[in-house]
Amino acid sequence: MIPEFLELVRRCNGNIVALTGAGISADSGIPTFRGKDGLWNKYRPEELATPQAFAKNPRLVWEWYAWRMEKVFSARPNPAHLALAIMERRGLLKAVITQNVDNLHERAGSRNVIHLHGRIDEMRCLGCGRIVKVAEPPKVVPPVCECGEMMRPNVVWFGEALPERELELAMSLCEENSVLVIGTSAVVYPAAYLPHHAKRNGNMVIEINPDVTPVTDIADLSVRERAGKFFEPLLPILEEEGFP
Repeated sequence: MIPEFLELVRRCNGNIVALTGAGISADSGIPTFRGKDGLWNKYRPEELATPQAFAKNPRLVWEWYAWRMEKVFSARPNPAHLALAIMERRGLLKAVITQNVDNLHERAGSRNVIHLHGRIDEMRCLGCGRIVKVAEPPKVVPPVCECGEMMRPNVVWFGEALPERELELAMSLCEENSVLVIGTSAVVYPAAYLPHHAKRNGNMVIEINPDVTPVTDIADLSVRERAGKFFEPLLPILEEEGFP
């Protein structure tokens, strides 16, 4: 599949964006949400990742997010994250649109990253709206803002709208560019619509996922492989002076 992938990348001529989901970070040791070892197999989302759950038991929600933060902050970018950063640096990729909150794309070197679901390295005050960057889990949960109000993880929960600016930018990019869909189950809307939006506007769709997804039927190329494993042998090729 590597020659076919590289040929499609060449044909895109830099007019390509990546849409990434939890699967791209699985090889970094961060559990996916819907795989056999997924987080939602152990916890129900309505218990932990909704505004209602937070209002009912903010301490429980924060304890779970503190555990997630520990996993995320100790994780390292894998070859898939690194490959996208190389592609961007070499003018082969315009942007990364991610459903992940783990900021591994930035740590790999990607600069143009659009976060559809927020960031786990930020907290937001429920009162004044202040956003605070964090490098470790809060020592006291739930944390309290300097204004006296409680803070929440700055992520998008089930039942909440995606940030308008980021969604509009993602839609515009997918309207104008081909899309490399990596490690997403493609069932969470509106992000799941983005590959279809690209296809309807005459752009190519390339999928990399160990499982068949709703994107598979519309993909110009669908690779049944984990993202980290697929991209590892591609790293030296993407770095070659003569590529593409």
